[in-house]
Amino acid sequence: MVRYTLQRLVAAILTFFVIMTVIFFLIRALPNNLIESLINFGGSASGGGAVTQHTIDIIMARFRWDQPLPVQYFHMITNYLRLDFGISLILRPNMAVYEVMMQHLPVTIQLNFFTLFLIFPLGLFVGITTALRKNTAYDHTVSSLSILFISAPSFVVAALLQYFIAFKLGWFPIILAPEPQLNWTRFHSMILPIIALSFFPIANIGRLLRAELSEALTSDFMLLARAKGQTYGQAITRHALRVSCVPLVGTFLYQFIFMLYGSLVIEQIFSIPGISLILVRSINSHDYQLTLAIMYFYVVIGLLASILADISLGFIDPRIRMGGRKDE
Repeated sequence: MVRYTLQRLVAAILTFFVIMTVIFFLIRALPNNLIESLINFGGSASGGGAVTQHTIDIIMARFRWDQPLPVQYFHMITNYLRLDFGISLILRPNMAVYEVMMQHLPVTIQLNFFTLFLIFPLGLFVGITTALRKNTAYDHTVSSLSILFISAPSFVVAALLQYFIAFKLGWFPIILAPEPQLNWTRFHSMILPIIALSFFPIANIGRLLRAELSEALTSDFMLLARAKGQTYGQAITRHALRVSCVPLVGTFLYQFIFMLYGSLVIEQIFSIPGISLILVRSINSHDYQLTLAIMYFYVVIGLLASILADISLGFIDPRIRMGGRKDE
């Protein structure tokens, strides 16, 4: 198991460097450049005055942006390994990137936190009920809807919810309420984004559990459990359901990754002032420090969740320990 874990860690580190390298050079290849952005946003960056060439030269030299791209890349990686993300130059002049992210991170955490508490129980309910009523009208209907929700992009689902539920019926606000604290008004306006973000994970978990549980219900151990005197419900609860839920451990963590990335789009649609808002603005304004730091945050979170999913599955099912010894 130790060898398997080390292999996953090494693979994650290599993946991290590959992704950050691609992101760095893609961002620097965008049209326009930082100098033009500093001039355009010079009023806010310099307290209303023009940004002089001397100021630009100082900024370029401080962050080594006057040097070749490989040198800039190495400098960025070195700083990030020390958890030094620099400062924002355009959107929040002279404010540490970490502080800017912490201002917008709470609402993103709230959105994903409430979504997590919704997708798991509903996903289990969909998977169990469709497996127990396999090949019925209920199963066919729910399975068709699951395929639809898996196939439909989250922004399409969000737009439909906004139009029919918020605009036509008026049950929820179209955008997030501008409340500074989490209260009922803010939570009520967050329900539609939570629902829009939940469709894909619920459908995915439900389909996976349906397939696993349907196979378990026809396994030999179910016949053995019934032969020992257990009722059908007891055999399902004590044996079939426990075996079927093993793959859900890793799947749930992967759904968290998809949900975290999907919230970038949902936040834009519902005008949620989370990480997505500041990310899009930093890209449009060429605030390189802030853009790279937010990308770094999402890459690290995604890789950590992937490692936890792989390791947890390795503990639960030794057969997937690809790097283990033959006698493990």
